[in-house]
Amino acid sequence: MPLVVGLHTWSHDRFNQLDNYLPLCKERGWALLLPEFRGPNLRGNPNRDLACGSAAARQDIVDAVNFVAEHEAVDPRKLFLLGASGGGHMALLTAAFTPGLWRAVEAWCPITDLREWHAFYGPRNRYAAELEYCLGGEPGCSPEVEAEYRSRSPVNFLKELAKVNLSVHHGRHDKIVPYRITYRFAALLEEVGPERFYFDFFDGGHEADNLRSFAWFEKQLSHVRRASVTG
Repeated sequence: MPLVVGLHTWSHDRFNQLDNYLPLCKERGWALLLPEFRGPNLRGNPNRDLACGSAAARQDIVDAVNFVAEHEAVDPRKLFLLGASGGGHMALLTAAFTPGLWRAVEAWCPITDLREWHAFYGPRNRYAAELEYCLGGEPGCSPEVEAEYRSRSPVNFLKELAKVNLSVHHGRHDKIVPYRITYRFAALLEEVGPERFYFDFFDGGHEADNLRSFAWFEKQLSHVRRASVTG
């Protein structure tokens, strides 16, 4: 069966998308995996330095997928990755880390550049402060911290993401993650010459349309079936 890997948002644990994704998987007879990847991106998380898109967090997701693929009846040609907000940020990073693993990847209102996002809020805002706790300080405070901001920002992995069957959506009226940051990301990715990249501005805010995501995933399955018949 197909497997949907659903990623939690910025400030929550792995169960916060359960009610959003599980009914849609049940309707289709698909499997759902909600992986643990070092917890929320908050100062109260004792593993906060390994959360927020670290290499260890990305590996956690891949390890969980490999475990499920080995022990459950899922089709490795039908792996879908889905996330919104902080989950969209993590979906893009994980897709860049393993571009050949996924049949399709959906990211809604993602954070694509942590440095720009921090600058948008300023040091006294909640999200900027949480970023500093996770990454060791504000951008530019040291070469080591600056490297963390770069290594955890999807905008710095454009060549890898150009290989992914990727769909990105952002609401024009988003007050949490400014659409202009994602717009810049999309423009830079287009310059690389992506194989299959779809970018959508919609009339909304910081939100996701899960029905639309699952409908797009279903279309990707029809491509798999046609390939198996003709090839």
